[in-house]
Amino acid sequence: MTTSTPTPTLPTPVVEPRTRFHWPAWGWSLIGVLAVWLCIVAVRPVQPFDPLAQALSLAPFLVLVALGQMLVITLGPGNIDVSVGTVVSMASYVSVGVGAAAGPVLGIAAAAGAGLAAGLISVVAILVLRVPPIIATLATSLIVQSATLLLADANRASAAAALRGFVNAKVLGIPVIALVVAVVTVVVALVLSRTRFGLSVLAVGQSPRAAERAGIRVWRVTAITYLVSGGLAGLAGGLLAAFISPSTVLGSSYMLDSVAVVVIGGTLISGGRAVPVGAWTGALFFVLLSGLLNLVGWSVGAQNILKGVLVVAVVVVSAAATGTGRSSLARLRASLTMTAKKKRNIHG
Repeated sequence: MTTSTPTPTLPTPVVEPRTRFHWPAWGWSLIGVLAVWLCIVAVRPVQPFDPLAQALSLAPFLVLVALGQMLVITLGPGNIDVSVGTVVSMASYVSVGVGAAAGPVLGIAAAAGAGLAAGLISVVAILVLRVPPIIATLATSLIVQSATLLLADANRASAAAALRGFVNAKVLGIPVIALVVAVVTVVVALVLSRTRFGLSVLAVGQSPRAAERAGIRVWRVTAITYLVSGGLAGLAGGLLAAFISPSTVLGSSYMLDSVAVVVIGGTLISGGRAVPVGAWTGALFFVLLSGLLNLVGWSVGAQNILKGVLVVAVVVVSAAATGTGRSSLARLRASLTMTAKKKRNIHG
């Protein structure tokens, strides 16, 4: 009787799943930065890295405002802070006025505090009076603008020399203010990804009702977000007063630019996704774009038209890529179909 020896079975090789590369949400704005920079170099080839150095000096102030605007927009449709521009202007006078009497550090703190106060007005209007956010922040903007005019009449001082030195200081050719704002950006990114508040902001932006059912206090998240937006705009205004000088129109372009930067940087205008890195790539893109358009002789009005067109284009492309536009169209069709069925049942 012969016995057959079993054939040894070879272990099945484990195939490692291939990791799929995901294009970052801020990738297109980074390509835009490089493209605009190359165009500037082509128009003015002398000292090609000067435009980037100048952009790094101007962009941090816009990034600060954009980070706050990003958090507000992430809360979902209808959330936008249109008061940030006037807050920047008001905070510039607050920073200079308080700084002349109590020192530049307290001046900057007072500027941020003024921004928080403006944010508090918006919070009361939105949560207590139930005013839509865009109308509430518009009302705040009018109040802040009136306060700015009063401060401008009473204040003729300039920023302290120490603060001007800090804002214009460089380390290895990199502006110190850019490094500081980079740290702020990292903190915002960590808050969004690692803290309960940050995750709550994303959850509210994706679905306020679901977030509320999950135990998230939507009103508290909304209040903190608008306060942070106001505080960051105030901080930007206080620092900008030392970089340029206080003015009633100092922040006039920051409302449109902050929204444009946020959208170009990859944050979803429909809410639920924030891209802090995109605030930098978007800000650098717009600063370089403004430099290029000034170089070729475009007016400010024409530049704003181009910015508006870019924002609309990015929103449309983003809606198509994420399915937001398709889902909205599907809901509209479903609503129209349901209405038609009800009419047939009534007449039938």
